[in-house]
Amino acid sequence: MAHKNQNKWSVVIIACMAIFIIVLDSSAMNVAISTLVVELNTTLSIIQSIIALYALIIASFMLLGSKLQDILGRKKTFLIGLIIYACGTITATLSVNAFMLLTGWSILEGIGAAMILPATTTIVGTAYEGKDRVTAFGIWGGIAAMGAAVGPIVGGIFTTFVTWRLVFGSELVFVAVILIFRHYLSESKPTLTWKDLDKVGVLLSIVSLILIVLGILLLTRPEYWSYVAVLLISGSILFILFLLWQRRRINKGMEPLSDISLLKNRIFGLGNLNSIIQQIPLAGFLFIIPVFMQQVAKINAFMTGVALLPASISILIFSLLGAKLSSILESKYILMIGFIISAAGAFILGGVFNINTQIIDIIPGTVVFGIGVGLLLSQLTNLTMSAARSDQETDAAGFLNAFKNLGYSIGTALIGVLLILGIFSGLTSGIESAGLDGNMTTKQIHDSLFNYVEKMQTVPPEISPELVPQATQIVESTISYAMKQTFNALTLILILGFIISVFIPKRKEFN
Repeated sequence: MAHKNQNKWSVVIIACMAIFIIVLDSSAMNVAISTLVVELNTTLSIIQSIIALYALIIASFMLLGSKLQDILGRKKTFLIGLIIYACGTITATLSVNAFMLLTGWSILEGIGAAMILPATTTIVGTAYEGKDRVTAFGIWGGIAAMGAAVGPIVGGIFTTFVTWRLVFGSELVFVAVILIFRHYLSESKPTLTWKDLDKVGVLLSIVSLILIVLGILLLTRPEYWSYVAVLLISGSILFILFLLWQRRRINKGMEPLSDISLLKNRIFGLGNLNSIIQQIPLAGFLFIIPVFMQQVAKINAFMTGVALLPASISILIFSLLGAKLSSILESKYILMIGFIISAAGAFILGGVFNINTQIIDIIPGTVVFGIGVGLLLSQLTNLTMSAARSDQETDAAGFLNAFKNLGYSIGTALIGVLLILGIFSGLTSGIESAGLDGNMTTKQIHDSLFNYVEKMQTVPPEISPELVPQATQIVESTISYAMKQTFNALTLILILGFIISVFIPKRKEFN
């Protein structure tokens, strides 16, 4: 082995520290959304876009970040990514407006993370063998889960009692520690040169994924709906061209950006598909609950973190238990159980939200949801990577991390779409059943209420006094209806994950 026995777990610990700060960003900053809107003088939709774009940039540059390991070596790629990430962290910490936060967090940190994530996957995968490899990936998944788990409470404490900027600033401590102990990481010899890099493939992969997620993001802005179809279709066509281009290079004996033959492997393909499906509800959950608790329940960032703490603890505990459970139960069955439990949690949550909902009301649903997500996080990385040969590990790591972050980005964008659709439908039926009339037309009432309910606020001042009681009732029922429909949609997505898991081969079928 590349490491001495007494320092057996040094490699995975260093890798996990990097994973921890990358995951911490999204989960910690979700509870600071309302504060960011005020302090950076921006809007909820812009902050939502910045969060989605962070995961999007990671996903878009992931295949390139993975291939750089073959050109620069794993350790060098990891360290360069870490430096870029640190520059982004400093920029985000000092942000004075939304554009600066976008540059530091979404772009610089995103590009840095796109180099770090696949490198950590291959660093851990090549440093351990046999049972140690399973345990190492279990720790890797558990620490990733820990980042998601402790993020809300860390973000809540910093945002409420100090400043949200410390969420980013504190990550520099982890960066410094990693750099100090970087000697534990072993370097791999470059197998490619810059001339071998598939530049056309890089361009096609980045542009296609950006267009697809931007199309989904714009669904939350009705004034831009005319561009949505163009972006989605263009992105899909470019991604198909990317796949065809990769196949052409492989057939000609040229180095592809990614070995797409991996996607033909059933365990690898279904594992990545389930990674996307698992990330969509998780991203939606971590975005919509903080928004609701702060905008409707009117609690601060710290108490929002407290509200998410039971789910965080459940995710952490069951991600670690799931790794142990895999020694006696097939991974596919653990995935099936995880999807069913998390779907049950999402369904329970759909029925508890209304204008009077408090922290205690959401705990049962969030705990059940967290148990399911913890089981899923414990299995997906090791299961998916187990399908790749040793010479395919860098490409496999690129695909896995690209799809996971694409799923998270889509989830953050999609949750806004689902919420808006629920609000629109709820307002329309509510106004019609109430039979409102008076100085404002039905359309005027609808448009006025929609602009406020979209932000989960109360009745706007332009509603005439005689209509306030009815309008208030409509707002309350609409918020409840929209949240229910949103979580019902997340439930269906998780059930889809369960169905896909049925078709994953058993361990003996792909060994």
